[in-house]
Amino acid sequence: MRTDSSPGNLPAREHLPAGSAGTPVLDVVIPVYNEEKDLQPCVVRLHEHLKRTFPYAFRITVADNASTDTTPQVAARLESEIPEVRSFRLEQKGRGRALRTVWSASDAPILAYMDVDLSTDLNALLPLVAPLISGHSDLAIGSRLARSSRVVRGAKREFISRTYNLILRGSLQARFSDAQCGFKAIRRDVAQVLLPLIEDTGWFFDTEMLVLAERAGLRIHEVPVDWVDDPNSTVHIVKTATDDLKGVWRVGRALATGSLPLDRLARPFGDDPRDRDLTDVPKGLARQLVGFCVVGVLSTLFYLLLYSGFRSFSGSQIANALALLVSAVANTAANRRLTFGVRGRGSAVRHQAQGLVVFGIGLALTSGSLAALNAATSSPAHSTELAVLIAANLAATVLRFLLFRAWVFPDRRDETEASTVVASHNPSSPTYGTTTAAHQQHPQQLPHQQHPHTPLPQRPNATAPQAPYTNYDHNQTNEFRAGEAADRTWGDATMQLQAVRPHDHDPRDTRDAR
Repeated sequence: MRTDSSPGNLPAREHLPAGSAGTPVLDVVIPVYNEEKDLQPCVVRLHEHLKRTFPYAFRITVADNASTDTTPQVAARLESEIPEVRSFRLEQKGRGRALRTVWSASDAPILAYMDVDLSTDLNALLPLVAPLISGHSDLAIGSRLARSSRVVRGAKREFISRTYNLILRGSLQARFSDAQCGFKAIRRDVAQVLLPLIEDTGWFFDTEMLVLAERAGLRIHEVPVDWVDDPNSTVHIVKTATDDLKGVWRVGRALATGSLPLDRLARPFGDDPRDRDLTDVPKGLARQLVGFCVVGVLSTLFYLLLYSGFRSFSGSQIANALALLVSAVANTAANRRLTFGVRGRGSAVRHQAQGLVVFGIGLALTSGSLAALNAATSSPAHSTELAVLIAANLAATVLRFLLFRAWVFPDRRDETEASTVVASHNPSSPTYGTTTAAHQQHPQQLPHQQHPHTPLPQRPNATAPQAPYTNYDHNQTNEFRAGEAADRTWGDATMQLQAVRPHDHDPRDTRDAR
């Protein structure tokens, strides 16, 4: 499937309208591990800020991943005391695992997370999620490296952060400025399709999510933030840096081989309804022409180099045939991946076979030109042969592009318009199921799919009960293994989690909120 011409398996971005439904608009996840001292002040401060400034209903979710201190009890007490707070316990460590698990189970249309130390100024939270609510962007990140950001942290962490982002720019062509800032948000419809593609369960989770989203053409909004580093951070810098470099290598290799189905994240052309009504509009023609020209220049140089080498021990016709054959295989593979955006190994053999047919047409043009030259003069100079071959190859190149676009790599939009990807999974495959047009007309038949046009609720009164998570019941304990989320063995996009329960004998924490 060509990513540039795909109609997109994600719906067009639209402003989420305000309404009176009970589902929170925003779900802020706080992943924690052994944070018994900082958790209560963090949640209280965040809750007070949201109650004062956020105009929609919200939820704060504490994602405790395998804490060994009293963090689960603190989280459970906060849940019992504050209606907008939920807590979940995962039995395996990993910030990425915690975020993927809770985000996959959340019913809120906007999902965010922040670190428990609240190093980021909370005034940046509303600007962070506003572009997602309005439909302008798919993801949003806080940036400590923006020109207008104000950051207080040590020289060591500053150097490591900037070096890491330079590595991302050089190796993965990342264009976002700050991959490691613990202050990010994503639309739920995007998360449902993007999260199953992410392998990392630790600190590299953020970077992998951003790189895949950027490569898929999703829009990432950056918000300059004020940041005061936590001097008591328990992050192991050396181990984290090593794991991050391993992740960069893994993701870079996957992108180079085309093994990631990023075309499933494509948006339709134009979010304006008037753009969606346009028909017979060629997609990506300018980009394809540029890519084809670049590949063509390199292929021509490669062809001429091969011809000169083969010509040293064979005749001109044999040298031309051999050079054109080898360069044609390389040209088809390069155009398949770089010009027409076809990823993976599917139909690769068929594409090469069709490319050989195109090669035969080019061979006829170049061989005919050489035959005409030999008929005109008995012993043409080598430079004359090269000039004739260049002119013949230019004519063959134009014909090759037309055949590639119309026959070898045609636009497959008509074949994909009949189905839309829904982020439901089965235990045997990390890929996605499809829903028919009938299901699209009746979205209520899909229990785990958030309808993209569901009205957003206004924030309820302080005494109003907060809507729980999907399949969450205060009177029922649902069993769940956190490893299932990380290993992609869940049954569907909405997972059952094991809720943290307060214990009668837990001591009350009387520390003041900071």
